Amino acid sequence: MGKIRIKNAKEHNLKNVSIDIPKNKLVVFTGVSGSGKSTIVYDIVFSEAQRQYMDSLSTYARMSMPKFSKPDVEDIEGLSPAIVINQDPLAKNPRSTVGTVTEVYTYLRLLYSRMGQPVLSAGDFSFNTPSGACQNCKGTGEELVINANRLLDRTKSLNEGAIRHRTWKVGGRLWNIINAAQLFDMNKPLKDFTEEELDTLLYSEAKQYYNNTLGFVQNFSYEGIITRIMKRHNDSRGLEAVSYDGAFFLPGVCHECKGARVNERAREVRYNGKSIVDLVTMEIQELLPYMKTISDPVAQEITGYIIRILELLVDIGVGYLSLSRSVATLSNGESQRVKLGRQLGNSLTDLIYILDEPTAGLHAKDKEHISKALKELAKKPNSVLVVEHDKSVISCADHIIDIGPKAGVQGGSIVFEGSYEELLCSDSLTGQYASGRKRIAENTKQRKSDRYLEVLANHNNLKNVTVKIPKDILTCITGVSGSGKSSLIEVILDQFEDIIVIDQSPIGSSPRSNPATYTKAFDDIRKVFADATGESTSKFAFNSTGACEKCKGLGYEVINMHFLGDVRKVCDECGGKRYSEEILAYKYKGKNISDVLNMTIQEAEEFFVHPPIKMKLNLLSSVGLGYLLLGQSLDTLSGGEAQRVKLASGLSRKSQIYVLDEPTRGLHMSDIDQLLSLLNKLVDNGNTIIVVEHNLDIIKNADWIIDLGPEGGKSGGEIVAEGPLDKIINSHRSYTGKYLKEYLY
Repeated sequence: MGKIRIKNAKEHNLKNVSIDIPKNKLVVFTGVSGSGKSTIVYDIVFSEAQRQYMDSLSTYARMSMPKFSKPDVEDIEGLSPAIVINQDPLAKNPRSTVGTVTEVYTYLRLLYSRMGQPVLSAGDFSFNTPSGACQNCKGTGEELVINANRLLDRTKSLNEGAIRHRTWKVGGRLWNIINAAQLFDMNKPLKDFTEEELDTLLYSEAKQYYNNTLGFVQNFSYEGIITRIMKRHNDSRGLEAVSYDGAFFLPGVCHECKGARVNERAREVRYNGKSIVDLVTMEIQELLPYMKTISDPVAQEITGYIIRILELLVDIGVGYLSLSRSVATLSNGESQRVKLGRQLGNSLTDLIYILDEPTAGLHAKDKEHISKALKELAKKPNSVLVVEHDKSVISCADHIIDIGPKAGVQGGSIVFEGSYEELLCSDSLTGQYASGRKRIAENTKQRKSDRYLEVLANHNNLKNVTVKIPKDILTCITGVSGSGKSSLIEVILDQFEDIIVIDQSPIGSSPRSNPATYTKAFDDIRKVFADATGESTSKFAFNSTGACEKCKGLGYEVINMHFLGDVRKVCDECGGKRYSEEILAYKYKGKNISDVLNMTIQEAEEFFVHPPIKMKLNLLSSVGLGYLLLGQSLDTLSGGEAQRVKLASGLSRKSQIYVLDEPTRGLHMSDIDQLLSLLNKLVDNGNTIIVVEHNLDIIKNADWIIDLGPEGGKSGGEIVAEGPLDKIINSHRSYTGKYLKEYLY
C-alpha cells in the first residue's frame, strides 16, 4: 500500500511533526482552527509534490512555471502527483459555464453538428466564436439592465428624495421637470404608486410639456429616468456620468438570445425535436434521463461521456444546476463539487487528491453524496487527503489525523491518529465532541421581536416570496443547496443600506499587518514605549525610522532563487527582530518592542496595565484568539480566524444589522461553540444577526429560522417553514426539520 512519510516538520506552528500517511486511502485531517492541519496537507504535501514535479522539468520550463519553496521539513518521501480540489472559484470569466468546464458542452456541440438539422459544423454552436455567438451579447447571454431597487427608495416620496441618482436630486433641473410635468403626486411614497405611474416615471419616452406656472420651466421635455440613463449608457464617449451610472446597473438576460448565448442559426437547429439551447437550459437532473432516451447508434458514441458526467454531477448533489449556468455565479461549495465530479470522471490512478472542507456549503441532506464520492475516488485507487470538521466525513474515513491540542503556538502536534472508533474513545477535543461527551448547548432563552425587515423577493429561483426577518435577534436562513438562500441575501443587501457583511475573506495581504496594527493597539503600545524612554513613537514602528536597515522591518529577506522559487532567510542583522540594535535597547518593564510583538495576545493583555490597550486586546481574547502572536502577520490567519477578528471589531457596536454567510466554514466543533457565544453577545448588545447556515448546532440556537426549498433549482425558491425551532422540526415539508429532529432526538 505504501505511505507518505514526513519527518520532523517545523513549518509554521508544527512542532517537529513526524507522521506516516497511508496511501490509497481516505485520510481526514481535523483539529481546531489554526492547529496546523492545513499546513501539513497544503504547505508540505502539496507544495513538495509540486516542487518535486518541477524538478523533473528542464530549467527553461521551470522559469515559466509557478514557484514552490521547500517546506521546513527534514525529509518527505512517498509522494506522487497531487491535485487540489479546493473551493476557489472555477473561473471569473462569464463565458465559462458548467457545460464548458466539464466538457459536456463540447460533446453536445459534436452531437448537434453530426445529428442536427439543418447541418452546421461544431464551431457554429460555440458561443465563444464569432460564427456561433449571439451578436447582441457576444456570447455572454447577458446585458446590463437598470436595477430599480438601487435607483429608488420606495419608502420615500419624490419630494423626499426617492430617486437615489444624483442627476435627479431634489431641487435639481431634472427633478424640477418631473415636478413641472404634474404627472405624479410628489408627496406620495413610491411604494403606493400604481404600475402605470411607475412605468411613466421610469420608462416614458421623451414628451414635450408646457407649463406657465410661475417659477417652473415653461417649455420642456420629460422622459423616464431609466430611458434617459440607458441613452447615456449607450453613448460611447466615456463620460464620467456614464461611469457613475454603472452603480445602478445589474447583469440581466440578453433580450435577443434570451440567455442562450448562441445566435439564431444555432438556436434553430433541432435533434429529436429539441435545440441545443433546450438541453443546456434544463436542470442536469432532467437532462440526464432525456440523454438516456437517445437510441441512435451513432449518437450513442457521443452520449456515453455526457451521461457518465451527468450521473456523477447528480450523485454529488448538484443536479439542480444547468449546463448553461455561468461558473462565476457558483458558490464555493458548488465549484468544488463540479471539480470533484470532473475528477471522478477520469480514469487516472495513484494520484494524491487534496480537498478542503468538501461539505462546506452543503445541507445535511447533501453530505452523504460527498462521503460516497470521496470513497469512490480512493477506491480507484488514489490517496484522498481531506481537511474536514464534519462528523459525516470524519466517520467514513479510513484513517484520521487530529492536530492540536489547540490553535496557533498551542497547536502543531499530533494529538490522535487512528480509526473513527478509536477517535470516539480519545481525549482529543475532536474525540470528545464526536462521541457526545462534549456538546454545544441549545438556546434556552429564545428571544422575540416585533420589529421586522420585510422584503419581496423574486430574484433567480425565488418565487415572489415575502420574507419578514425579525430585528434584534438571531435569524438563521436555511435550506438545501440551490434553494435560494444566497439569492435572498442578495435581495436583502440590495434593498437595505448600512448592512455589515462579515465573511471569511482575508483581512490583510501585507506581511506588515498584524493583530496589534489591525486593532490599533500598536499605536498605544508605541506610545507607552515612547513615554517610558523619551523617544519618538515613530522609532517603535517597524516600518519607520526604528526599523532594521537591512530587512526594512520585515525580519527576513526574500531571496529570489529564479526557477527554484523564493526563499525566506532570517535577517542576519536583526535576527528576525525587525528593529535596529538601538531601538532594541529601549525597554519597558524589562521587555523591548520585539519581545512584546512575540507575546501572545493573552500574554500582552496581562503585561500591559493601560486601559486602551487592554480593551482592544480583550476584544480578540473574547473571540478565542488569545493564542495569536501580537506581531503575527494577518496573511497567515485561517478563514475562521479572519472572520472572528472582524466579528470582534463589532462587539462594541449597537443597533447594527450583520449578515454572515456560512460562518462555520472551516470551524471545529469547539470553535462553533465560541462563535455562538460571540453571536449571542452581538444580539445582546442590540444588534440584528442574519446567518445563512447549514450547521445544525447554529440552527438549533437561532431565535427564528427561515427554511427555503423544498428542493434546489426550480424546485426551490419557496418558504417551506419559518418560525422558532419547534415549528421547523414539526414541518413535514422541511428537510432541515427532519435532520434537526434526528440530531436532537
